[in-house]
Amino acid sequence: MTSDRLNELTAAGVAVWLDDLSRVRLSSGGLDQLRREKHVAGVTTNPTIFAKALSDADTYDWQLRDLATRGVEVEEAVRMLTTYDVRWACDVMRPSYDGSAGVDGRVSIEVDPRLAHDTEKTVAEAKALWWLVDRPNLFIKIPATEAGLPAITATLAEGISVNVTLIFSLERYSAVMEAFLAGLEQAKANGHDLSKIGSVASFFVSRVDSEIDKRLEKIGSEQAKALRGKAAVANAKLAYERYGEVFSSDRWQALADAGAHPQRPLWASTSTKNPDYRDVIYVEELIAPGTVNTMPEPVIHAYADHGETRGDTITASYDEARQVFADLESVGVDIDDAIGVLEREGVEKFETSWQELLDGVRKSLEAAAAGKSDPSDAAKPNARAAQQAGGNA
Repeated sequence: MTSDRLNELTAAGVAVWLDDLSRVRLSSGGLDQLRREKHVAGVTTNPTIFAKALSDADTYDWQLRDLATRGVEVEEAVRMLTTYDVRWACDVMRPSYDGSAGVDGRVSIEVDPRLAHDTEKTVAEAKALWWLVDRPNLFIKIPATEAGLPAITATLAEGISVNVTLIFSLERYSAVMEAFLAGLEQAKANGHDLSKIGSVASFFVSRVDSEIDKRLEKIGSEQAKALRGKAAVANAKLAYERYGEVFSSDRWQALADAGAHPQRPLWASTSTKNPDYRDVIYVEELIAPGTVNTMPEPVIHAYADHGETRGDTITASYDEARQVFADLESVGVDIDDAIGVLEREGVEKFETSWQELLDGVRKSLEAAAAGKSDPSDAAKPNARAAQQAGGNA
């Protein structure tokens, strides 16, 4: 029964991806188990996930010791640690990649979020991560900032697959799809095989409700309070409407005829922040063909336990979604301002997590250099497993 609910979701056209990664998950076989038993067909990561993974696990000690012995700088150490895990995850997910002709089985790694407003450096880092991980089922995550848009095009033009992240507004999503089409057109002109290039557009969901619900509470009227928990789903549904328009165009058809895969909408931030909301609402209400839903493991298990797949829950409700936004404006919610706050905070939060990651690795390197950690095989059986299982990673 548990697997059947997720299988029903998959059959409805939703690719189930895991929003998490750690070396413990890799060395224990947990990721492979989710792939085999829970229909997990991809993995997303971000600086927050890596900061947590490296803060509470001893499976990194042996690598930290080696890095400290070499005297590497902290930023290089972070790159070695994170790309090791992502490379390993790519190998775990390779059966899904091969079985889906390269559509799924993808693992994402994000460029340094401090580069979010620098196009040239973002492209350079994307290229470096691509050759460092060296797996065809990798996605490079690039934020959908104004500087990120031309970086997306330039990266795709190099034949590099891209996960566009931190999308909140419909206008920015349209710009992302334009950047994608332009990138594939340039990639084709550059002689790249379009069938090998993948992309998803990560449209954030629950954070929209968190920000707009806060504003509705402040307004305080009964009409305003009745709109709580509706903005995020409505926003995502209207994004899917735009997706349908773009990927039914003649411009797209020319690329599809050359072997290109569409840039699928990926619903991100799908765990509910408000405990009053159904814990799988951002999965159940966003079911449509050709989509991805990346979930923390608790949401995957929650859907496996009690999620309801009711077929396509998006395309018949575009007018209803538009009415939600009209109602939000009528009660005094400034949608554009709310989206602007979310975009700024999204980058800032990842920058903060990245700094926490750097600080944590710096302390670990200092401890390893001083001989305070003991990453010997006898003391660290998980480290030994990581080295063995990750030998080809």
